[in-house]
Amino acid sequence: QVQLVESGGGLVQPGGSLRLSCRASGSIFSIKAMGWYRQAPGKQRELVARIISGDSTNYADSVKGRFTISRDNANNTVYLQMNSLKPEDTAVYYCNAVVTTTAWGPNDNYWGQGTQVTVSS
Repeated sequence: QVQLVESGGGLVQPGGSLRLSCRASGSIFSIKAMGWYRQAPGKQRELVARIISGDSTNYADSVKGRFTISRDNANNTVYLQMNSLKPEDTAVYYCNAVVTTTAWGPNDNYWGQGTQVTVSS
């Protein structure tokens, strides 16, 4: 099994910054991708940012230029630096990892428990 543990959410004023962290642990052979999704009340979960092995990144258009995703491969940790936060960034943020647990195993999706980010004055 693989566990994802997130930290770093909280309450911040508009224009402020937060950094989210997510560490993967457990029976990991390799991590194909790690990323962050978010879900606001009444809305579907959406991709925020993702980093794929080889350091290729994808961002939602709404966060480009404000959020930066990075990865510490040695510690199986992914970070999301969020700057210039807006009220519309308020959501539960979920860490995601695509992991193989054996050399010939399939890619499996794992999710963290979610961390609340609230942007409000």
